[in-house]
Amino acid sequence: MIESLDLLFSASLWAAVLRIATPLIFGVLGALLCERAGVLNLGIEGIMTMGAMIGWLSVFLGADLWTGLLVAAAAGALIGLLHALLTVPLGLSQHVSGLGITLFAAALAYYLYRLIVTVGESPPTIEPFRPLDIPILSDVPFLGPVLFAQTAPTYLALISVAIIAYVLARTPLGLAIRMTGENPHTVESQGLDPTLIRIGCVMAGSALMALGGAFLTTAAFNSFFPEMVQGRGWICIALVVFSSWRPGKALLGALLFAFLDAYQLRLQAVVEGVPYQLFLMAPYLLSIVALILVARRARVPEALMTPYRRGER
Repeated sequence: MIESLDLLFSASLWAAVLRIATPLIFGVLGALLCERAGVLNLGIEGIMTMGAMIGWLSVFLGADLWTGLLVAAAAGALIGLLHALLTVPLGLSQHVSGLGITLFAAALAYYLYRLIVTVGESPPTIEPFRPLDIPILSDVPFLGPVLFAQTAPTYLALISVAIIAYVLARTPLGLAIRMTGENPHTVESQGLDPTLIRIGCVMAGSALMALGGAFLTTAAFNSFFPEMVQGRGWICIALVVFSSWRPGKALLGALLFAFLDAYQLRLQAVVEGVPYQLFLMAPYLLSIVALILVARRARVPEALMTPYRRGER
């Protein structure tokens, strides 16, 4: 019992929390941006898988790490464009399209990987992002290794939270996005095109999702394998509801899930006699409980999953 409590004061635990939360932060921001504009994007799992593969493959073929992230984001945006065209101007089911995108993107990622990369007994690797060594700050006890010894994409994820929160709450563009998710006809009456806003948000959100996948192969690990996303996309969809569609609360939700995941991994080493499967289940079970408690008070954007057609009310 004492050992399990001591883990809470370990700098390595909290450093791992930020590291595990990074792909979730990118993913939940992307899903939040799509849904704030009124489009549910269930293609997130496949988009993250494609981002993971494309980002890794770009670096494997000679690009630098930042270019790999950029290419991954572009690939995510293109897949998002496909989902947006199916659901916004054509008005097809967002559920069906999203699930189809997940299957298509994940299968395409693995196909391209096997087509281009020669796979031997062990998957090929790249040189990933290394933790930054910030002078003076990295040497601060406890806070140094937790906050100031992370990889660059982690800081990019945290900055993205601040940028999206500011844009949504403080800018005319953010107001237009929020109103498109609430009442697109009001946006139309102001001379703006809700269709273009929705398409743009889905593309931008999908680019963020792909960055979450690319983090896994360019920073957390150094190789690609098809199952590496491991349901993180679905967790991000749940975290959007948990956050009530607010970027700040989305960050807290990602950190909470990451803490539960990092903590259970360490508990397995100090608690004996308990099947490890129970530890693996714990973060997901507790997330479901938290989601149930919060979802009752969550206010869903009124036009979420509602097709928009010009001139109709």
